[in-house]
Amino acid sequence: MISIIIPVRNEKEKISGTLNSIISQSYNGEIEIIIADGMSNDGTREIINNYRENYSYIYLIDNPEKIVSTGFNRALTMSKGSIIIRIDGHAEVGEDFIINNLKILKNIDANCVGGFTIHSSRTTVGNHISIAQSSKFGAGGALFRTGIKKGHFVDTLAFGAYKRNAFLRNGGYDEELIRNQDEEFNFRLIQNGGKIWIDPSIKSTYFVRDSISKLFKQYYYYGFFKVRVIQKTKALISWRHLVPALFVLAIVFSSCMSYFYNITWPVVSILGTYFTTNIIFSLYESMRRNFKPLILLPFVYLLMHISYGIGFIFGFFYFLNKWGNIGLMDNHFDKQKFIENSNE
Repeated sequence: MISIIIPVRNEKEKISGTLNSIISQSYNGEIEIIIADGMSNDGTREIINNYRENYSYIYLIDNPEKIVSTGFNRALTMSKGSIIIRIDGHAEVGEDFIINNLKILKNIDANCVGGFTIHSSRTTVGNHISIAQSSKFGAGGALFRTGIKKGHFVDTLAFGAYKRNAFLRNGGYDEELIRNQDEEFNFRLIQNGGKIWIDPSIKSTYFVRDSISKLFKQYYYYGFFKVRVIQKTKALISWRHLVPALFVLAIVFSSCMSYFYNITWPVVSILGTYFTTNIIFSLYESMRRNFKPLILLPFVYLLMHISYGIGFIFGFFYFLNKWGNIGLMDNHFDKQKFIENSNE
């Protein structure tokens, strides 16, 4: 059996597309879809219940904490599949998504496999955001965002297909993490001897935030909780995670030098270098799309970098007294029930 876990909250606009993409898979084996809903109040639950009337393998459970990690762990506890896949409620997977995951798991010595996500939007602002999140300048080289041509081992990816024993050996998602919980789990898996493989045959579509305010909040919390991930794993997964915070600090300190000491060359050099690079990458993305005008793209890049950097700095001070506290908090993952369900 394949268990597909979908943590959601207020995904009225996207949940039908997510479920349709799973229901219409070319894979014809046994599956279960467990949706952990964070008490949605926008009609999401009504849509899910309509699907449940026609598909007995769709289950809906409550997630009163309203965060991904607790919802995932609750669904994980009751899952029965030998392979467990997490999919978001604002994503859709390709028709051969499950089959290709199983094929790669069979042929590659890995505990988790996955592919790259095509970032998409139906709005003008969202389209700029999707381009920024898929570019190397915006995503910092995260391969599951920027795309790949050949399969290889990686540190993390989105919408992974995990062998069941990955959770037996490593526990569930860390419930202290409001964001970045999948990245922390993936790195924990690797630290314990596991392997993650990304393959171009596995495709999914991720629908991005469609407003500037939502994007700022998203990347602020990515940076904020990245600090806790570093503390939990006792490792810096990639140096690129420090760059936005260093950029923000460089702007602040060079601006202070300019204001108090009338030394302007540092701030001019930093901002000049950044905006030159920003414009070059923006023009490159425009050229790739037959010189499609991407007027908002430089601003979106800047917002992503600044919000992530500010979040990281605030997170550093917020979690300052937790550098020695690295314990896993997965209270809603009942490993004993998980084991019992696998033996049914």
